[in-house]
Amino acid sequence: MNIEEVDILIIGAGPSGCVAAGYLQQKDIRIKVIEKSKFPRLVVGESLIPRVMDHFEEAGLLPALDAQNFEKKLGARFIRGEVISIFDFSNKFGEGWDWTWQIPRADFDHVMTQELQRKGVDIAFETALIDITFEGSDSISTIVDKHGQLSQIHARFVIDASGYGRVLPRLLHLEKPSRLNPHSAIFSHVKDINRPSGSEATQISFDVLDTEVWLWVIPFSNGLTSLGIVADTEFIEQLQGDGGTADALKKAIQLSDFYVKRFANTTFEFEPIHLKNYSAAVTKMFGEGFALTGNSSEFLDPVFSSGVCFATESGILAAKLAYRQLMGEQVDWQVEFTDYMQRGIDVFTTYVEEWYTGNLQTLFFHRPENPDVKRKICAVLAGYVWNEENPFVKKHDRVIRTMAYMLENNQTFSNDSF
Repeated sequence: MNIEEVDILIIGAGPSGCVAAGYLQQKDIRIKVIEKSKFPRLVVGESLIPRVMDHFEEAGLLPALDAQNFEKKLGARFIRGEVISIFDFSNKFGEGWDWTWQIPRADFDHVMTQELQRKGVDIAFETALIDITFEGSDSISTIVDKHGQLSQIHARFVIDASGYGRVLPRLLHLEKPSRLNPHSAIFSHVKDINRPSGSEATQISFDVLDTEVWLWVIPFSNGLTSLGIVADTEFIEQLQGDGGTADALKKAIQLSDFYVKRFANTTFEFEPIHLKNYSAAVTKMFGEGFALTGNSSEFLDPVFSSGVCFATESGILAAKLAYRQLMGEQVDWQVEFTDYMQRGIDVFTTYVEEWYTGNLQTLFFHRPENPDVKRKICAVLAGYVWNEENPFVKKHDRVIRTMAYMLENNQTFSNDSF
């Protein structure tokens, strides 16, 4: 059996694995990326948030991505009936990027892997990890390629960026239920033949059909638009009924007063994909010789597009810490990795939970708007969920609920109340 020796093995070539590989490639150590799929491949996660731009830049991937002319995302729009709330990333609390992209993930991920390969990163596509053993911090991974050929990789550290594949959580029995209520989604792409002109043509939108039911609309620069319905799993199953996913998504479009004319007669580019009970968690995010990043560790909900942000945040952080450890430094993975990531996860978890209780929607759609409150929420939506100078980060566990209660009971609050 062929045996390969590397410093760091990265499982998965999505955004998390790519930023980890990009960072480590610049450090001139031996890395290998294995990816189960053949690229380009279809995957969800098409709306980014500005925080990810820091990661792509640090990983050396930003110039190659910027050259693709993906649709710029300057903010996000939330619609409920006749009330529209628009968040502008250039008008947020604190520092940070003012824009990001709306991207067909098949193209986006393919560009990243091509750029990494151009720089000399070894990426093995259509290759799966089927077994792993640890001897101290060193690991022996058994992999199988598309021809059924087995080989081994000996690595000093493993970064699991396998996404929904959740390779190490499955093999090491680290999976646990998410604390979030079960939600599901159905999505596809359409040729946006009725796309209007101006900002409406490019505006990403979330159309709230009911407290726990919303439609996403993500226009791409290639003329396609991603459409998806998100709801509690029971509602999605009722919507689907005896029909297929295409029927369910068509019914969802009919529920939208705002978008029904634009998308009523479009055809889907592929059979709509059903993602069921997608939220996930793990018992621990690291162990001796490995770290879990992105969806392999935790996935919340697509409502605030946090998935890719957590993937790249954890991916590049794991790469930095693993590199320091290989260089002989003592790394406190609990404090520097798990505790750090958990702070951001906790903030977004609160926002997801309070979205579905309706409390956050009260803040979004109350009129008149409070500009100061909106700027602070906008910073969270931009992904800057570790900036505890922002009270909507630091006091996330109570500020939304408290303010929603005050608004619903016609109480007033000042801009410095929190």
